[in-house]
Order: sequence, then C-alpha cells, then structure tokens
Amino acid sequence: MHELTFRTLLYRYFFFEWLFLDVTQGNVLERSAARRHNQSQAHWLLTYMWRWLCCAMLLFGLGGVVEILLGAPAVSALFYVPSALSVSVNAVIAAAWLGLRTLSEPL
Repeated sequence: MHELTFRTLLYRYFFFEWLFLDVTQGNVLERSAARRHNQSQAHWLLTYMWRWLCCAMLLFGLGGVVEILLGAPAVSALFYVPSALSVSVNAVIAAAWLGLRTLSEPL
C-alpha cells in the first residue's frame, strides 16, 4: 500500500479537489459517468465545510485572545485574516454542494 506524505494528507484534509473527476474530458458516456461520480461525492463537501468553519472559529478566538490579553492588535491580524478568508472558502464549498445537489441527473 502506498503511504501518503504528511503534506499530501494535510492538503487532502482541507481541499476536496482530489475527490472529483473532470466532466469536460472524454466522450459523452465518460462525462456522464464523471458527473454521476461527482454528485455521489457531494456529501463529503459538508465535512469540508465543517472543517473550515472550525478552523475559522479557532483562528478568530485566537485573534481575540491575542488582541485582548496581549494587547497586540497587529499580531492578532495574523489570526483574524485567515479566519475571514475561510468564510469565502466556505461560500465556494456551499455553492459547489448546492450545485451538485440541485443539478438534474446526467444523461
């Protein structure tokens, strides 16, 4: 069995692109199969949303702790900015999940 490196595992923990197939490649049957595969994998997107939400809450909390207890608003930005960026990541994941769940079945 092929062992994955920690870097690969960390990437797969936060980014979901490896779960899905390209629906623009191949003939009609292959594209249809890829679309069905992607729709069946859509349930994993909720797990990724939860992971990003937890990271956002943790980073926001750490930013608050650094700002209040240490009195260092500039340093707290190191936690607030990634927390805010994770909101846009969750928006993209939600759009992908909704798209895969509401699209009609392939041919």
